[in-house]
Amino acid sequence: MRHRRRSRVLGRSPSHRKALFKNLASALFLTERDATHDENAPKVTGRITTTLHKAKEVRPLVEKCITIAKKSLPAAEEATKYGTDAARGTEAYKEWRKSDNWVKWAEARAPVVAAQRRVVQLIGDRQATQILFDTIAERFVDRPGGYTRILRLATPRLGDAGTRAILELVGKNDRVKRKAERPSFEDESASETENDETSSEE
Repeated sequence: MRHRRRSRVLGRSPSHRKALFKNLASALFLTERDATHDENAPKVTGRITTTLHKAKEVRPLVEKCITIAKKSLPAAEEATKYGTDAARGTEAYKEWRKSDNWVKWAEARAPVVAAQRRVVQLIGDRQATQILFDTIAERFVDRPGGYTRILRLATPRLGDAGTRAILELVGKNDRVKRKAERPSFEDESASETENDETSSEE
């Protein structure tokens, strides 16, 4: 019996299911990469298409990673105060490494490194982790939660007719509601009153 078991098995072993969630989460983050010279560039950034049940199961993992990255942003901003723009191996960089600013930079950046290692442990992709910390986390600074959206597709998957869905990041492909412009009758009424006044004067 599966009393109080909330998660879905998805017809996979625990290790296979864990690897599936890692791949789906990293695939969602990798759609935000710079794919100008990539043959496999995503059609729409910040969005992947999968089955409905897979999207519902991987959603908590994606939002957990975004929360971890978002909490490390203050430490990253603090570390920039003591950082340097000198290239590695130059004399300026070597002097910075020997100064007290490097020690302060390392201490300030320690929470960021810990957060990055935690996310790498969760999704297993360093490139996706770098994109998450550099691009995606800054987008949700003022958002307390709910970073993803699931949209059910009308057409089922070919072969087994599985219900497909879109898992996307909020704020990237939002639908803008446009209000219809209602015709204003004020100008017409004003012109009619003027015509009535002129006719009465005549």
